[in-house]
Amino acid sequence: MHSWRTGPEAWTLQRDGPSPGAPLIDLASNDYLGLSRHSNLIEAATKAVRDDGSGAGGSRLVTGSRPRHRRLERELGEWLGRDSVLLFPSGFQANIAAVCLLADRHSTVLADRLIHHSLLVGVQASGARLQRFRHNDLIDLERRLSKLDSGQGSVLVISESLFSMEGTSPDMDGLVDLCHRFGVQLLLDEAHALGVLGPEGRGLGFGRGGIDLISGTFGKAFGSGGAFLACDAALGDKLLQSSGAFRYTTALAPALVGAAQAALDLIRLNHGWGEQLIQRSGQWREAFMAAGWRRPDGYGQVLPVVIGADGAALEAQAELEQAGLLAVAIRPPTVPEGTARLRLVLRRDLPEETLDRLLQMLPSR
Repeated sequence: MHSWRTGPEAWTLQRDGPSPGAPLIDLASNDYLGLSRHSNLIEAATKAVRDDGSGAGGSRLVTGSRPRHRRLERELGEWLGRDSVLLFPSGFQANIAAVCLLADRHSTVLADRLIHHSLLVGVQASGARLQRFRHNDLIDLERRLSKLDSGQGSVLVISESLFSMEGTSPDMDGLVDLCHRFGVQLLLDEAHALGVLGPEGRGLGFGRGGIDLISGTFGKAFGSGGAFLACDAALGDKLLQSSGAFRYTTALAPALVGAAQAALDLIRLNHGWGEQLIQRSGQWREAFMAAGWRRPDGYGQVLPVVIGADGAALEAQAELEQAGLLAVAIRPPTVPEGTARLRLVLRRDLPEETLDRLLQMLPSR
């Protein structure tokens, strides 16, 4: 198994191990905007450590809160048009808290078949009954909603705005309208969309009523770490008062808060970053089609190149690595059997020649 360490440029990684080689161009990480090594984030994180220490030292309700936590929550809420934001140490933890806030053992959860594992763990922790509808299939979701007995407790629908292994997004208008029509709650995981998709990178849920709770992360386009939940004031108060996942954990480290704040500041100042990345991803998709590949699904920065067999995907990964490109093979059980793939990530800071190198080294179709 290989591991990699960051190279001197934001877009490179270097091999570890007994025979480390030349730097690799990173086509695998979720650092979509290339902010993890941006000088503003590094300086903000360093200042936060000097001011507040390397760790928060306690939970938010004991000694863990700092002014920087409250500032980031307030400004995120303003940016997203949400009354309440609470920070969490990880996206996995935030998603468990989100599901447990909206569902219990009397509830039914209807979840897209391809939602993240953390959300499924949240459903299990809540004790709710689970039904999984076909991926981004609102007809299947509507059919399942129409069959539910209104006397069997609350209903929660869960989806993502950008599915990280598929590169796809739901019909957000249709999804919101359907949940409104049936009077059910909607939880939207925006982890991979925020910073890139939606108006000024504010996610595909931005400006839409009817989304009860949004989950987001700082570990991807924001180039930091940790996560948050965003909702209205009433639901935010309930989350604060009842969520063990928030109350009984050490607060997000000051350095991560500082870096996330710096990232938010940069994203707000650079409205075109996400649009430029989406435009470039369209050019990449067209190039794949011209080279004989099926057009990668979706329109955002994640481009799944489906190979099929596990072994063939691993061979493609190894060949690309020898050519200086890091593109990791994703295999079952992360993706369905027979759909092993290279999950390519288009990042804002990739060299212009990356696409040509990639197409030259991929097996012919």
